Amino acid sequence: MTIESLKLLHLLGVILFLGNILVTAWWKLAADRTRNPVVIAHAQRQVIVTDGLFTSLGAALIGGTGLAMVRQIGWDILDAHWLRWGIGLFIASGVVWIAVLVPTQIAQMRLARGFATGSDIPDAYWKLARRWNLFGAVATALPFLNLYWMVFKG
Repeated sequence: MTIESLKLLHLLGVILFLGNILVTAWWKLAADRTRNPVVIAHAQRQVIVTDGLFTSLGAALIGGTGLAMVRQIGWDILDAHWLRWGIGLFIASGVVWIAVLVPTQIAQMRLARGFATGSDIPDAYWKLARRWNLFGAVATALPFLNLYWMVFKG
């Protein structure tokens, strides 16, 4: 595969990854603000679906094409500080997503099934929402820092 093709797929991965992170956060926060159990339950299900489709596909494209470009161009990860930073931030974001956000989203979705018909939203949901907001902000900031390293090469 040509380096140009790899760059294109890498950029597509970044668009899917960051785009879905932002759109998912926007719709989930907007749904939570309504305090409408039916709206929140629907949005919570879509968080799981879109993360599975777009965030994970974007992450796979970023990681796969990034490593392929490093190999093809012949960069030494140990000598290129911007590559180390980029990989480190990408991994850190992934760890937050897998270790905290995904389990939180699943717990919220399970709770949302119980109030999807319009019953009261339990306090446990709102506690998880605060956790999701905090760790989601961290997991979102890290890839945006990564944009700096990707574009400016520090």
